[in-house]
Amino acid sequence: MILPKWLQPRGWFGKRAPAIPDLLDESAIEKYYVASQWQLVWRKFRRHRLATFSGALLLVLYLSAIFADFIAPYDVSERTDFRYTQPQQLFLVSPSYTGLHVFGFERYNDPKTLRFMYRVDESRPVPVKFFVRGYPYQLLGIIPTDIHLFGVEEGRVFLFGTDELGRDVFSRVFIALRISLFIGLIGVLLSFVIGVVLGGISGYFGGWADIIVQRLIDFILSIPTIPLWMALSAALPPHWPSTLVFFGITLILSLIGWGGVARIVRGKFLELREEDYVTAAVVAGATSRRIIFRHLVPAFSSYLIVQLTLSIPGMILGETALSFLSLGIRAPAVSIGTLLQDAQNVRVVALYPWLLIPAVFLIVIVLAFNFLGDGLRDSVDPYRQ
Repeated sequence: MILPKWLQPRGWFGKRAPAIPDLLDESAIEKYYVASQWQLVWRKFRRHRLATFSGALLLVLYLSAIFADFIAPYDVSERTDFRYTQPQQLFLVSPSYTGLHVFGFERYNDPKTLRFMYRVDESRPVPVKFFVRGYPYQLLGIIPTDIHLFGVEEGRVFLFGTDELGRDVFSRVFIALRISLFIGLIGVLLSFVIGVVLGGISGYFGGWADIIVQRLIDFILSIPTIPLWMALSAALPPHWPSTLVFFGITLILSLIGWGGVARIVRGKFLELREEDYVTAAVVAGATSRRIIFRHLVPAFSSYLIVQLTLSIPGMILGETALSFLSLGIRAPAVSIGTLLQDAQNVRVVALYPWLLIPAVFLIVIVLAFNFLGDGLRDSVDPYRQ
């Protein structure tokens, strides 16, 4: 028996090796044909190397966001005298020191531009140590501690440089990831709940329910996105703390982004509600809620997962746009959008390009979610060759 192409062994550079019908393990063939749908999806997804790498990268980023206070060596609002300091390079071995270290800075006044600049002082190594004490925080919001992943006992370490106020960009980036990543995740989950419920009602019952939901979707999609964001963000009280602003922005993005999901769910329900197993459930006396959430939604849940994965980058970009326009997350809270506010001036970007490092993280996150979504989309139909 010949296995499907995607289960056949691969040779060098990903080329498929020819199948050997008589020498294949019969137990492996039997496991393939008795495997569940999710087992087949997982087997095919593992062979999509770019998607698996993207998933692992996103897992690392989310863990970094959760433990951002532990990773960040300095407080996000801590100001220093080192304004616009260039990123420091890590060394393991140098003529003056052996071990992980950076070199200190020497500030001088550029005679041409008359602005303060910094040069590396190779005669002054600064050892970088792990699990050092720094500013106090609560790990996972519960455990009070002041232990950080790395730091220095004397001097400073700025792996991503500093901003206009001398704040560490490395610490601010990882703290900002916490807000940006989880706004995208929570916002998409809320929009999916709204989209599945309203789309299910629209597609299953039809009639006036379908007309009302579809006209509501048309109305929301007809409004320009940026003005709608601005109007809803302006409704948030300016005295709200950063936590309430976080949930407010999440709710705003969720109320705007459920229309596409609702239309997908409606189309699937129109296709599946005439199936025999739905008719059998109706004859057996199942309620409409049970048919929708027990029979219809699981029938295309894999497609919903793909859509969920591809929608998260849009939510993250939406929060970034709001914060970049000073309509979203407000100081002292930080997100990717608020960090990019420092890079609005072309002159500043030309002189201090490390202020665009948050944009690099944003691009990597969006690409990783898209690659993960592509891998899931290819895997939800495991019998496709």
